[in-house]
Amino acid sequence: MTEGGDWQRDVLRELADTPAAPASTSPPMPPAPVDPRLPSPPPQPASPTRPVPRGTRDPRLPLTTPESVPTVDPRLAHALGRPQHGDSLTQRTGRSLRRLTTSAGQDVAEQTHLATELQRPVTTGRIIAVTSIRGGVGKSTVSALLGRTFNHYRHDPVLTLEADAALGTLPVRMGAESVRWSCADLAQILTPAMQLTDVTGYLVPVADGGWLLPAGQGRVGAPMDVRTYRTVTLALRRYFAVTVVDCESLPGDVARTAMDTAHARVVVAPMTAEGVNGTRQVLNWLAQLPHAALASTAVALSASSPDTTLDEKTAAAHLREAGVAVVSLPYDRHLAQGGPIHTVMLGQATRDAAVRLAAEAMHRAVRVR
Repeated sequence: MTEGGDWQRDVLRELADTPAAPASTSPPMPPAPVDPRLPSPPPQPASPTRPVPRGTRDPRLPLTTPESVPTVDPRLAHALGRPQHGDSLTQRTGRSLRRLTTSAGQDVAEQTHLATELQRPVTTGRIIAVTSIRGGVGKSTVSALLGRTFNHYRHDPVLTLEADAALGTLPVRMGAESVRWSCADLAQILTPAMQLTDVTGYLVPVADGGWLLPAGQGRVGAPMDVRTYRTVTLALRRYFAVTVVDCESLPGDVARTAMDTAHARVVVAPMTAEGVNGTRQVLNWLAQLPHAALASTAVALSASSPDTTLDEKTAAAHLREAGVAVVSLPYDRHLAQGGPIHTVMLGQATRDAAVRLAAEAMHRAVRVR
């Protein structure tokens, strides 16, 4: 794929089946005669069930295929319960009535603008890194929302990559029932000769479109290192228009590397006074980086409780002083429930906020670099 050519057309062409080789016009060669006095040749070993991509490694070297591991223990799967709507029945009914009595012209114009931002053409893959000052503030949830939003609006390949600790929740939030290949596994076999169809054989397909690459198999183990992260992201960005990276929390080494090298950044800030204050310190650090890191950063101000007492306008204004866009993610019952995210079950305000946040990130990823 050349950077000056039609990058999207090249990628989509690789998704199509490889055409069969043309039949030869020469007559077939007759089989060689077999001497009955010679011993029979030894049986050939059966070919592996998993095809090895072209040019990935010496086939004589053993390759241990990891086993598929469920993202949620089957004994706990029933404990998730039925997913509930982010909006109550009263809210959904009231919204339907308002649509019948108000003009939709302004909403259509805004949605058209956001869709244009989300569908911006790219010549090379864009990486959007998502992080936070600490765990448990909704970083993986925001990453999953961004991944699903890009999958919905874009027609080229989108990847959601987990670069968090081994026990991250991104695969569950993306709706993956099981995981097999991890970033560390893929880093050992990626080569420039691989095509998109080779790469996607190691990824988890997402129900709404796109692919997922987990950091591990849900077991306690060594966290991802910077070398693995660089190897995987540099190799995969040529196949995917957008890669959303769910990073570890700051100040981890991988998170710092991702924030320094990504095309756009999303910092998830909890809607608390200490959370906003700590996020402002992260923004001050980004402002000191040698390139325009702050100009390509957006903040997701996330509410994890319906009883948040912090004044949202004051918190957003404090963060905007650093020169970043701020998008508020309201409390959503569906997200608070945990488990897989079903887009149709999200509250309307949550869906709108996810689209705005994705548009802000994409605008910065294309504009700044």
